[in-house]
Amino acid sequence: MSSKNEQPERSTEEEQIREALNEHWQASAAGDADAEHNIYDENAICDYPQSGERIIGRRNLQALRSHHPGKPAGFNVRRIIGNGNLWITEYIITYQGRPAYTVSIMEFRNGKVAHETQYFADPFEAPAWRSQWVQQIG
Repeated sequence: MSSKNEQPERSTEEEQIREALNEHWQASAAGDADAEHNIYDENAICDYPQSGERIIGRRNLQALRSHHPGKPAGFNVRRIIGNGNLWITEYIITYQGRPAYTVSIMEFRNGKVAHETQYFADPFEAPAWRSQWVQQIG
């Protein structure tokens, strides 16, 4: 019997994935393109559904991100959740003073990311009509 405060037991592989994710996001925030892309399999696929793009291969993904004209000025991981080979990270990237709310869905194979899907969302003004049912969050 377990108490409410106990975390579910994680496998060694899951612990290694979580550590790799922490290193990945720290390297992303620091602008270390080499360390940032260590997490990806050589043949990884990254999809950007909102723009209809697919990047094939770690080298192409790193090159694309390295040539981004508006390098991120801020990077804040809100949470990482997952187990087994499926992990999700919610984070905020600040580009030129504007936040982009981002979700990354990573599928791992043999300890490396084989497939990632990233969703990017701009903030929007909350409509006044629903204010009686909501609270503002930061």
